[in-house]
Amino acid sequence: MVEGVVVAAKVQNGGQVGAFDEAEREAVYRVIRERRDVRRGYLPTVLPEELLTRLLAAAHNAPSVGLMQPSRFIIIRSFETRTKIHSAFSEANALAGAIYQGERREHYTRLKLEGILEAPQNLCVVCDPQSKQGYGLGRQSIPETAIYSTVCAVQNLWLAARAEGVGVGWVSILSQDALRSILSIPDHIVPVAYLCLGYVDKFAGEPELERVGWERRKPLQSCVSYETYTAGSKG
Repeated sequence: MVEGVVVAAKVQNGGQVGAFDEAEREAVYRVIRERRDVRRGYLPTVLPEELLTRLLAAAHNAPSVGLMQPSRFIIIRSFETRTKIHSAFSEANALAGAIYQGERREHYTRLKLEGILEAPQNLCVVCDPQSKQGYGLGRQSIPETAIYSTVCAVQNLWLAARAEGVGVGWVSILSQDALRSILSIPDHIVPVAYLCLGYVDKFAGEPELERVGWERRKPLQSCVSYETYTAGSKG
């Protein structure tokens, strides 16, 4: 009888052992489709501690090379600290904008690229690439896999946050030296992601940079090749 139930489950799920049912699969794909980099509309409500813990647990459960778990999480709620981070962003943003000219420069200056002061909590995700956990497994040929593992943790947190109705915005226009100084990050620890985190008034129907015409998404076909690498001739 038990064997018959297992067979029926395999047939229902397309013959794949362990596959989720259709509704569960659609929920996973939906949260991937509707994930957004949120830069505006944060509400002042601080996330409940149990919710924040769930999000951090999702990040902590991410795959990591050799099970080294190199990711560390710095929660920032102090307005004073966020103000310092915002000042560092403003300085880096001025330098970043200088690479553009003419109409593209004007477009850049109109972009909203962070919500550091609006989001009631920020999160800095860092990596310890020298962690002894995992005994160096998988890091001999490509040591950068430690940082890649932390990026996986960021994505886990981002998708879990979207499922919980929490907005996340990645602030990539920041000097690592400034982050190290403000957050007392040791030299051997690598800052990977500075995130704005909080409830928002809405989630946009499409990515912000597409909506404002900064860039368009490439079709999948232009990014796929077989057997050997082929440059995206359709891109």
